[in-house]
Amino acid sequence: MDSYTFANEVDKHVGQRIRSRRESLKISQGRLGRQLGVTFSQIQKYEKGSNRVGAGRLYQIAMFLGVTPNYFFEGLEGEQGIEPQNSSTPSSVSPEELKALTDAFSNVDDKDTRASVVALVRSLMGEIEKRSL
Repeated sequence: MDSYTFANEVDKHVGQRIRSRRESLKISQGRLGRQLGVTFSQIQKYEKGSNRVGAGRLYQIAMFLGVTPNYFFEGLEGEQGIEPQNSSTPSSVSPEELKALTDAFSNVDDKDTRASVVALVRSLMGEIEKRSL
């Protein structure tokens, strides 16, 4: 497989993962588009793999959908047949908990409050990392 064909397959895989995650959270293409400042038709193009998702945009999508950017590459075999090893979320987090958290967070209208919540979660992550050292 040449690198161009492989890149197109990656774009399609990432798009399918975006769609799957978005639909599992019952988020419309329009809502995701509004969150990102793009049209729903742009979201359609991302999901079909006809438009490539840039790294910054993929990060924004991941944060809004409550996953890490790695999530979108899970299940994709590389040219060498190497499967990614990292999971998108800790195994102790259930899909129901993640959905509830994502739904609640996306309903917070105040930008500063959302930023505070993100800062709180990041500080908690730092405390957990310190304890495991």
